[in-house]
Amino acid sequence: MDKTMKQSTQKRDDTPLHLAVRAQNLELALEILAKSEEKELKELLCKQNYSGETALYVAAEYGFVDFVKEMIQYYDIANAGIKARNGSDAFHIAAKQGNLEVVKILMDALPELSMTFDQSNTTALHSAAAQGHTEVVKFLMEKNCNLVTIGKSNKKTALHSAARNEHLEVVKVLLSKETEVALMIDKKGQTALHMAVKGHSVEVVDELISSKPDLINMVDNKGNTALHIATRKGRTKVINALLSHREILDTKAINKSGESALDTAEKTNHSEIARILQDYGVQSAKTMKQAPPAPSTAKELKQTVSDIKHEVHYQIEHTRQTRKQMKGIGKQINKMQLEGLNNAINSTTVVAVLIATVAFAAIFTVPGQYVDDPKDETPEKVLGEANIAPKPQFTIFLISDSVALFISLAVVVVQTSIVVVDKKGKKQMMAIINKLMWLACVSISVSFLALSFIVVGEDERWLAVGVTVIGTLILATTLGTMFYWVILNRIEASNLRSIRRSTRSSKSRSFSQHYAISDSENNDNKNIYAI
Repeated sequence: MDKTMKQSTQKRDDTPLHLAVRAQNLELALEILAKSEEKELKELLCKQNYSGETALYVAAEYGFVDFVKEMIQYYDIANAGIKARNGSDAFHIAAKQGNLEVVKILMDALPELSMTFDQSNTTALHSAAAQGHTEVVKFLMEKNCNLVTIGKSNKKTALHSAARNEHLEVVKVLLSKETEVALMIDKKGQTALHMAVKGHSVEVVDELISSKPDLINMVDNKGNTALHIATRKGRTKVINALLSHREILDTKAINKSGESALDTAEKTNHSEIARILQDYGVQSAKTMKQAPPAPSTAKELKQTVSDIKHEVHYQIEHTRQTRKQMKGIGKQINKMQLEGLNNAINSTTVVAVLIATVAFAAIFTVPGQYVDDPKDETPEKVLGEANIAPKPQFTIFLISDSVALFISLAVVVVQTSIVVVDKKGKKQMMAIINKLMWLACVSISVSFLALSFIVVGEDERWLAVGVTVIGTLILATTLGTMFYWVILNRIEASNLRSIRRSTRSSKSRSFSQHYAISDSENNDNKNIYAI
């Protein structure tokens, strides 16, 4: 059991309270709640696993009534309304699963839960209605009948969902509380009847028509009646049900594509349905010689305003999400840049210590050694003097080696003494230190080349010359390339600033933003940073 619980904890990131609920161990759950301090208890109750589920969510999902009854005492509306990754909170999932007793307990403790929404503006009533949980729907409607008029983001009500999923009893409950909801339309202009005829339930269709007979001739944004949609879907039984209301059905309705229901049947190759429609006197638009009905100016204006409203809302939401994503990307880029700078600082410190070590050791390990025996002293050579000291190559070596040593030590002192937090400050400091390290590398290279002329001797001087040429070419090419990129970077940055200033002065904001974005994207691909 302990091994199973451990694997579950690792897999789901469940807390002990989650595990106690899953194991239906009420005694253990109460013990955990009782032993926890106030702060620890709050964190435990709010803790979410990998799926975003709290312990209360798990209990509500599986219908563990006793657990919910005990745990809800410790929750407020904010904590009880914590949503899992699927967008549902404990109340939503209980309603969706049809756990009526759990819904009642949560509702009695925190009535505000009935008005919580998920990302698509779905209420618990929507969830219960879509799943056909009649008793849950009935309970929620008794507590707050206004829930039935709330639409999701696509403006579909709970009645739309129940009708589409052919839940007759749920449809009856919803209509018994508020018959006007049958006339509500979604974003596409479709009523619950439009949704019902997409299915196969004749009973749901009849129930909706009997509640509001006008539904049968209502059209959506494309001018389609319920008969048009049922025909396109090929629902023969539903079509027969609609045609049975011949006294109120408009068989001459033509949609915005200029099609009658018969035209739609022929277009979709539903020959049997076309025959049925003809038997009931439905004609094609061409036969009726009737043009598509011109929408009224008021209705068209209303629809246009509604479309603009939804489009603006969508654009605002899209912009908000884009800004959020860009902010996250910006943070990641800044983090990567800081990590890069820190790595460069650490690398520079290591290199500086290495150069200082080599430069310090080189002065005491020169070829030819030193005068270390008093017997070897002469007026020209004193004790401790290098044997090669009179040579000009040694002078070059000593100067270059000293420059490399003290530059490296200076860099080490700066790196270990100064702590720069600001990114801009770090870049400025690295820009200076890197130039010094270039000079130190050049100096230590010159020291090496100077000694090479002494080591190879007079007869092999060509070898030292060859090494000097090779080393010079490598260093010159490397440093030249680095200088080229630095200068190119400066020129591009200067040009970009000039363009931005000129576009701002001409008040061409849209062009400026577009150019700046595209230019920065190009720079991201081209820039090689040589600090």
